[in-house]
Amino acid sequence: MSKKDRISEGQLWLRYATEDLAGAVRGLTQEGCPPRHVCSFAQQAAEKALKAALLLEDKDFPFRHDLVGLMRLLPETWPLRRARTELAQLARWAVESRYPGDWMEATEMDAEQAVAWAQEVHDAVKTEFGRRLGDAAPSAQSRD
Repeated sequence: MSKKDRISEGQLWLRYATEDLAGAVRGLTQEGCPPRHVCSFAQQAAEKALKAALLLEDKDFPFRHDLVGLMRLLPETWPLRRARTELAQLARWAVESRYPGDWMEATEMDAEQAVAWAQEVHDAVKTEFGRRLGDAAPSAQSRD
């Protein structure tokens, strides 16, 4: 795949991340939406944003939910590498929010924190796309 094709694919991944993040944000205010659903959407938003960043860098990535591992594949120059986002905590929602198991149910506080972390990852990646591509960067959808 050419670098141009990888950037286009990265833009698509970032659009999906934006949509997942918007779903997580809506879930925070939607009556009856389980916090685990919000956490799942937030985790997916961060994962897709990180994979978009790797495509922008012309790097391959594994199809796993390891957010810390994905972030470590980015060059050291990425500001996200220095962020305080708790990617390991956010990554746990890839499984714990989707399947019953021997773990605590997600709370409203978990959901709010997951969305904040996902927002930080998403915004950092979107900013880098905008910096490098200008008008060709994917546009964010409203998260009213």
